[in-house]
Amino acid sequence: MTAQPSSLLASIQLESFEFTLKDIHSIDLEQLHSLSVSVGWPHRLDDLRFLLAHGSGFAAVDSIGRVLGSAMSFPMGGDFSTIGMVITSPRLQTQGTGRWLMDHVLENVKGRRLGLNSTRAAKRLYSTMGFTAEATVFQCQGQATLPAAQKGQPEALPPSTQLRAITPDDLEEIIALDHLAYRAPRAVLLSQLLPLSKGGALIRDNKIIAFSLIRPFGRGYVIGPIVASSDEEAIAVTRPHIASHEGRFLRIDTREKSVPFAEFIRQSGLELFDTVTTMSMYGRLLNPDQENGKDVKIFGLVSQTLG
Repeated sequence: MTAQPSSLLASIQLESFEFTLKDIHSIDLEQLHSLSVSVGWPHRLDDLRFLLAHGSGFAAVDSIGRVLGSAMSFPMGGDFSTIGMVITSPRLQTQGTGRWLMDHVLENVKGRRLGLNSTRAAKRLYSTMGFTAEATVFQCQGQATLPAAQKGQPEALPPSTQLRAITPDDLEEIIALDHLAYRAPRAVLLSQLLPLSKGGALIRDNKIIAFSLIRPFGRGYVIGPIVASSDEEAIAVTRPHIASHEGRFLRIDTREKSVPFAEFIRQSGLELFDTVTTMSMYGRLLNPDQENGKDVKIFGLVSQTLG
């Protein structure tokens, strides 16, 4: 984002409210946290710090300094960015604040392909701005427990594969496999995510063919990204995280439904909590070959904000 001489960038009058637009990096972290809590989002302060370190955006601030809205963009390499942290205070959600913030964010990402995961409340807004719905994301969460039939049993791995822990030396190979699945390079994001995470890699012929990461997030831990070419591979790299976190709160955001991977998640205590909609503008995000099980894909998102 172009440097500004002041954190004050614009202003708008919405009925009885007057807002100023500020660079989101000038806003106190506790105020952003309070805003996210007001709409029921589970972000910890550390989760917000991570997002601020990887994106740019704006906040709507009223005349007495309260932060009542936010919106951000996150560059992913190449010509692609995600949009996220689009929040408006509940009492202002029909006042046009979200549209005003989004207009400023979109001005900053001109010429880039865009993706986001929309709540039900925001879907109509994004549709009117030109975003197209592609798929449903299922937010699955709960107290983790291995399916009863798998307890005490050896891990069932795909033929000719081994499972091992991810190390820092795996970063380049992980970045390359994630690029194939995500369809945009995320080298910077993954290089910052890896030190915060523990992960497992599925190996065949000395190459990583699937992997997953788990890290602290929200109420407990989130497993993601999960990158694999099949349900069998995705389960193989996810199962160890379930086993090592039994009794703890886990979350997986996935687009998989009514397939072995989705059923494994449900049997592991991670029930459907909510859904959001993956939407795109200036180019489709999801490859039909991936949706038809013919290519490596994202079985679990890093987060709804980062995809």
